[in-house]
Amino acid sequence: MEPLPPPAFSDIAKASNDLISRDFYHAVGANLEVKSKAPNGISFHVKGKSSHEGSTSGSIEGKYVDAPNGITLTQSWTTTNVVNTKFELDNQIAKGLKAEFAADFVPSSKDLGAKLNLAFKQPLFHARAFFDLTKGPTANVDAVFGREGFLVGAEAGYDVQKAAITRYAAAVGYAVPQYSAAITASNDFSVFSAAYYHKVNSEVEAGAKATWDSKGSNNVGLEVASKYRLDPTSFAKAKVNDRGIASLAYNVLLRSGVTVGVGLSLDTQKLNESTHKVGTHIEFSG
Repeated sequence: MEPLPPPAFSDIAKASNDLISRDFYHAVGANLEVKSKAPNGISFHVKGKSSHEGSTSGSIEGKYVDAPNGITLTQSWTTTNVVNTKFELDNQIAKGLKAEFAADFVPSSKDLGAKLNLAFKQPLFHARAFFDLTKGPTANVDAVFGREGFLVGAEAGYDVQKAAITRYAAAVGYAVPQYSAAITASNDFSVFSAAYYHKVNSEVEAGAKATWDSKGSNNVGLEVASKYRLDPTSFAKAKVNDRGIASLAYNVLLRSGVTVGVGLSLDTQKLNESTHKVGTHIEFSG
């Protein structure tokens, strides 16, 4: 059996990052998503959210996928009046190569942005390149090599106009279905993080992440999280960090196509103050 390509550089610690960051709904006051698919195969995705400060934002997106020819066309319009268009070509130029052209246009100011992104996957190798054609231009490239669960990757940014490297990072990791671990050096090797994820069984997941900024304080930031699947349609999550911020979340599939999530964040150091946050998430799909 041919080995699978390794994950992208940004996904080397994906399992632990998702466990710690995703499906905690307190970050915004309310979030609503509606997903649907027309008979002709075009899918629509409408999103809207309200922040704790009272501001609202949203977007509407349409996507057309021509799978046999590897073509995907996506267009969206946001409440900040930005029109985004993305054209993807997968496995057509070369086997394992995905090319993506993205443009954003602001009608009120006539500002136009354009980006070209490339991703190349082969057994044991995964490389990406992101080109901003209107700012700089700039390029960000990364690559990951993997073998038998072991991963090593690097990332670099380059400003063409300045002819200078603008950023660099590196990571090593080990990943199998039951557990994974990764060490990352980012921000020009000034921020170091170590992450761990463990799928204890079909119901329980646990993970932790420690981060140290060598240019900041000498303190190490720590986050610990866990997920428990209550039944096939619902799960609960909890996490706590070194600053005493505890977060709880609950997600349930009420019926086919209707998912509800609620989240709570508590500052355990300031229980008597109004620093706590509550958020909700509702998703309709059909």
